[in-house]
Amino acid sequence: MSDVLELVDVSVVRDGRALVDEVSWSVKEGERWAILGPNGAGKTTLLNVASTYLFPTRGTAHILGERLGGVDVFDLRPRVSMAGIAMADKLPKSQTVLETVLTAAYGMTATWQEDYETVDEDRARAFLDRLGMSDFLDRKFGTLSEGERKRTLIARALMTDPELLLLDEPAAGLDLGGREDLVRRLGRLARDPLAPSMIMVTHHVEEIPPGFTHVLMIRQGKVLAAGPVETELTSRNLSHCFGLPLVVEHRGDRYTAQGLPLS
Repeated sequence: MSDVLELVDVSVVRDGRALVDEVSWSVKEGERWAILGPNGAGKTTLLNVASTYLFPTRGTAHILGERLGGVDVFDLRPRVSMAGIAMADKLPKSQTVLETVLTAAYGMTATWQEDYETVDEDRARAFLDRLGMSDFLDRKFGTLSEGERKRTLIARALMTDPELLLLDEPAAGLDLGGREDLVRRLGRLARDPLAPSMIMVTHHVEEIPPGFTHVLMIRQGKVLAAGPVETELTSRNLSHCFGLPLVVEHRGDRYTAQGLPLS
């Protein structure tokens, strides 16, 4: 399998501070990665490099076989999709859910024509159905709940048929029901052999969907562990990552973590 992402000694420095520090990491085609770490660890910085919107200060980054700095990113970006709060803020709240997803096929954030290709409308409806949003096609994007908005953004990200799908804290701000519904749907997507390679940022092991194959743990800009989730998502590694004693439990196809009682 070829690498969809390869970072070699990548550092991103801002105002003299390394947001990520000499990170070497590769993601192969078909893998599904969860990035875990505390606030300020560098998780979103890694995602922004993978999205081609942030260039390393030092080191080299190859995305889908192309080296950042040696390729026109405008040719590369349609092959990478990100779903996150930053995109939600750019989308018109007055658009319908269907329009919000449909415009991604044309590289737009807002509607610009009355009629779209039938094949694109069918694809948008199919992705929304997959994310449980079929009953919301005519709802205004600005009236959606947080969970409904997150599912719409993921459907939108899939509209470009990306080779790499980036998810920036997709379950953040959701209640228990919203989180579990989203995790279940992401798990079904992760298990689809035709789905793109995936990288998801999260703070919580409970949000790692079934079907995710690998985990990377980062703290203060440095990678502490990276590899198959079965071997790397351990109590020892997670405790080191978050700086306190934690116990990881694996139940079925999900993970939980909790702190040890204070003595």
